[in-house]
Amino acid sequence: MREIPGSANPVLEMRSKPLLSYPSYVGGKDIEGISWVYTVSSKSLLEDVFTSVSLKRALEKDPDPRSAAAQHPYVVGRCAVIGMDDVTAATEAAAGAVDAWSAVPLAERLQLGARYRQKLIEHQDTILEIMVAEAHPITLARWELTCLIQAYSDESLAWYEQQMYAEREYRGRKLIVRRQADGVVAINPPQNAPVPNSGLAVLALMAGNAVVVRAPRSIALSTLYILRELAVPLLEEMGAPAGTLNIVCGTPQKIIDHWLDDPRVNDIIYFGASDAGLRFEQECVARGKKPILELAGNDSLVVWKDADIPSAVEAITESFYGSGQICMVPNCVVVHPEIADELIAALKVAAEAVKPGYPDDPEVLLSPVRRSERFFNLLKQATEQGGQLIAGGHRVELDGSPSQAGQFLEPTVVRVDGLAESQNYQMVREETFFPLLPVVVPAPTPDDVLLEQIIDFVNANAYGLRNSLWAGSREVIDRYVTRVRNSGLLKINDSHIGFLPVVPTHGGTGMTGGAFGEGNYPMLKTSHVQGVSIGTGVSPRVAMFEGLAD
Repeated sequence: MREIPGSANPVLEMRSKPLLSYPSYVGGKDIEGISWVYTVSSKSLLEDVFTSVSLKRALEKDPDPRSAAAQHPYVVGRCAVIGMDDVTAATEAAAGAVDAWSAVPLAERLQLGARYRQKLIEHQDTILEIMVAEAHPITLARWELTCLIQAYSDESLAWYEQQMYAEREYRGRKLIVRRQADGVVAINPPQNAPVPNSGLAVLALMAGNAVVVRAPRSIALSTLYILRELAVPLLEEMGAPAGTLNIVCGTPQKIIDHWLDDPRVNDIIYFGASDAGLRFEQECVARGKKPILELAGNDSLVVWKDADIPSAVEAITESFYGSGQICMVPNCVVVHPEIADELIAALKVAAEAVKPGYPDDPEVLLSPVRRSERFFNLLKQATEQGGQLIAGGHRVELDGSPSQAGQFLEPTVVRVDGLAESQNYQMVREETFFPLLPVVVPAPTPDDVLLEQIIDFVNANAYGLRNSLWAGSREVIDRYVTRVRNSGLLKINDSHIGFLPVVPTHGGTGMTGGAFGEGNYPMLKTSHVQGVSIGTGVSPRVAMFEGLAD
């Protein structure tokens, strides 16, 4: 046992599990780099802020894993931070590996996905434990992990294979349409959801690319675990060349600038805010690189008058997962005026039942919200414009009691009357990234006209990640599915945020995906179509004019 430094009331404690420790991984070698970042359990901030801060300061001064601070049960693991020379070496290693790796037959590379899925399932308890330590409520963490489980499902892998290769015979020729790897793919996963996004690296590998992943510096452990611990051994078993997968942790802007400058990087998968992401897209195109953007979302959920209201309310409350700090949760509800009062009453009860708590409690959905100035500005603006506060609106402590210093925000619902008028509300037009949900109630209008107005409203959204509809009428569903062009995914009478095989987990239009935005299949996005014709006994003189009428 060791005395824990920096606490007003030192305690004698010792960890019960080994400290997870991951160097960066470059060119098939572990690189300890220039410093270490430690993961301190998110529960520490809720239980004892002073000890949590003291631990982090002690670990910054003395990163030795044998130190007293590193032995504290709050301390879960550490990851190496590397310098720019090693970042350059990672790109060089990837460029050196891509030719040999892309030559591996597609069927073998697809097996990587199936085996990776099995690893995720076998190690799910540890993955979830790390995610909870990184401040993901356990229910949210389980949902995030299902993203990867579905992305690598048998159904999805079969669909990828169909998209990657097709052939047919034509007049003495074998005609092939296939997708070829782009080359070196760099991935910059976000801090709010590193596991489901860094885990997409395996899809880029399956396409035949070599990959460099930058683990988010402040929350690197889960990325290193699911890639270094699970994916790397599979690549080694397959005989993949060193450098096929590289995982680095370092200063984000410097690494991204390096990727932009390095001609060996072909694609960059970028996660971030829309304004910065769209500027980044322009920089990529100017430098001859393919930008693959995963930016903000401002999803609409429409509830028609014949909807299953209890089920629709369940889907709407997905807005509060992770305190709304997830791009693909519902950000705006549009409800038919005939059932608006009933739905809003049920939603008020559901919102008020969502309570803060420790992240390992399966009943907890909320994550701490550090900065909330914009939340209160948006709420103030909405109520001043005539919005009606239905539920929430306060900061609260762990026990749910209101407090200006509370670490959580209450799930907040605001009624907004008028479909056209709702566009005057910033909280309707833009992603808020808070547990702040506007419920828009259109004025009473004949159903045929109202449905068209709602579809126009959805299509006019500047963002386009996911949209969903709750309705019983087959005619309404068909019109909605036929007419809604916006978004990478439409969900009908289903979980808004749930993941499924075959349909995309990511991607969208407009300010969500940029000029090239669509449903994002990373295996397809990081590859390009190539046509091949293999002839036998073909006369070029005759072939030149095939297809013309005699």
